[in-house]
Amino acid sequence: MLIGGANAGHTIYDENGTKYALHLLPSGVLNKTAMNVIGNGVVVHVPGLFEEIAEMQEKGVNIDGRLLLSDRAHLLFDLHKEVDGAREAELAGNKIGTTKRGIGPAYASKATRNGLRVSDLAHPDKFKAKLSALVTDAQKRFPDISYDVDAEVAAYEKYAERLQPFITDTVDYLHDAHSAGKRILIEGANATMLDVTTDPQCYDTIDYLHDAHSAGKRILIEGANATMLDVDHGTYPFVTSSNPSIGGIVTGLGMAPTKFEAIIGVAKAYTTRVGAGPYPTEIHGDLGEKIREVGREYGTTTGRPRRVGWLDVVALNYVCKINGFTHLNLTKLDVLDGLDEIKVGVGYKVNGKTLSSSMPASIEDLEAAEVVYETLPGWKQDISGVRSWADLPKAAQEYVQRVEDLVGVPIKWIGVGPGRDAIVIKN
Repeated sequence: MLIGGANAGHTIYDENGTKYALHLLPSGVLNKTAMNVIGNGVVVHVPGLFEEIAEMQEKGVNIDGRLLLSDRAHLLFDLHKEVDGAREAELAGNKIGTTKRGIGPAYASKATRNGLRVSDLAHPDKFKAKLSALVTDAQKRFPDISYDVDAEVAAYEKYAERLQPFITDTVDYLHDAHSAGKRILIEGANATMLDVTTDPQCYDTIDYLHDAHSAGKRILIEGANATMLDVDHGTYPFVTSSNPSIGGIVTGLGMAPTKFEAIIGVAKAYTTRVGAGPYPTEIHGDLGEKIREVGREYGTTTGRPRRVGWLDVVALNYVCKINGFTHLNLTKLDVLDGLDEIKVGVGYKVNGKTLSSSMPASIEDLEAAEVVYETLPGWKQDISGVRSWADLPKAAQEYVQRVEDLVGVPIKWIGVGPGRDAIVIKN
C-alpha cells in the first residue's frame, strides 16, 4: 500500500537471492498470501505500472487477484514527465535534482484541481476533454512541449480495459479488512526528510507539541474546511487543495496518530456547501432559502451564500470511516425548529446499487445519484433555551438518536444556538 509515486524504489532479494526492484507495486506482491493495495495518495503512471507487473511475471511472481488500485488515485501522464524536465532545465545551476518522473507536476495538477483520476477512465466521453485541458494548461507555461492528445487517449482506452480488474474503492476495502481483523502493512516511498511539510522552519512547533504531549498537557487540534472538500477523499475537483481530514494532522503538525486520544467530528444537523459541485441532498426553493436565513449560512471568508440540504448520512458515514471519529458534535439543531418534517438522506442509488457508507469517486456517478430518504417528524418548538437532553422535545431526541444509530458513532454534544453555552450533552 503506497503513498507517493515511482520516483523511489524498494530493492528486495528473496531467499534464492533473486533481486526485485519495485516502484509502484507494494513489496507485498512477493508474499503469495498478501493482497496489495495502491492507495488514493499515489500518482500512477499506468504504462510504468504495467511494465512493472510484466517484469514481476517474468520472474514468476503472479499478482492475479492480489492487486487493487484506488479509483481516487491520480494519473501521472508522460506530460507530467515533460513538465518535470522543463522545470529542471529552467533551474540551471540550482536544480532540485528530481528523477524527472513527473511526480511533482502530477501532484501540482492534483492540487490545482485539473488532474485526472483513475475513476475518470470509466467516462471516456469526458476523458479527452479533461486531458486536453491539462495539456493546454501545461503548454501555456512551456510552449515547446509537444503532446499528442489523441494518441494518449487511444492508449488509455486500452489501459482502462486492462486496469478494470484492479480498480476498487480502497477506502472501503481497507476498512472492511480492518474490521475483519486482517493485518495491514502500510508502505511508503521516499523518506520523512523529503516531506515538504517537515521543513526545518517548522521544527520548533513539532518539538513544542511533542514536549507538551509528553508533559501531559491537553492539546486541541482544530481543522478547517471539511472532509468532503479533501483533495483526496472529497468531491474532486470541487475541493480544496489540502487534506482537511485526519491525515492532515499528521502532515500538518508532525503529530503521530498514536498520540490521538479522541477524534471529534463536527457535523451540522443538516448540510451546507459553498461553491459548485454535486450536492445530492440539496434543498432548493423557499425551504432552502428559509434554512439559509435562519442558519445564517453565508461564508465566513467569502460572504457567499451557502447551499443547504438535508443531512446526508451516506457522506457522514464515509467521513466517519475515514477519520475514525470517537464522538460527534451535532450542531445547529435549532435551525430545524420550524419544520413540520425533516428528511435524512440514508442511501444513494448509483448504477443499480444502493450505497449507505461509500461515496462514488466519479463526479459523474455522484451527480446521477438518486437519494433514498427517511422522513422524521419535526418538533415545531424553540429549543434554543434547552440545556439538558431530558428537556429536548421527544421528536428532537428521536432525530438525534436516529442519526446516531445510522452512523454508529456516539453523538455527545448537540448545538442548539450560536452561544458558547447553547449546547446539550447527550447522556
